[in-house]
Amino acid sequence: MSLVKHEIKSERRMQLINITDIVKKDLDIQEGICVVYTPHTTCGISVNENADPSVCNDMIYGYEKVFPTNDDFYHHMEGNSAAHMKSSAFGCNQTFIVHEGKLILGIWQGIYFCEFDGPRNRSFYVKTIEG
Repeated sequence: MSLVKHEIKSERRMQLINITDIVKKDLDIQEGICVVYTPHTTCGISVNENADPSVCNDMIYGYEKVFPTNDDFYHHMEGNSAAHMKSSAFGCNQTFIVHEGKLILGIWQGIYFCEFDGPRNRSFYVKTIEG
């Protein structure tokens, strides 16, 4: 079992950063689970297609339509209410099965760190639990 902290820097206000290879390198068990977690209230962790980069762009576009960054009704003094909503919709963690030392992911799936209030320096954790 291990816990690894990673630092990551986003470059745009909204960005999905593929962290699949980083998470795979942290695997130190043959069988069990792997949890990927971010402690930020304006970020998320997601699983989605990693073959076509337009999927990430489409997701950002769609979430911006549902939770627009600028809206006259928002009252939060920091001006990032939409980022909090997007983070809640995505969630701050994902859990994966580890089998024979590998993550069980679909052929097109990747793990993404989702930035909704960047650019910023961020962190995420990878916890493996044997069992």
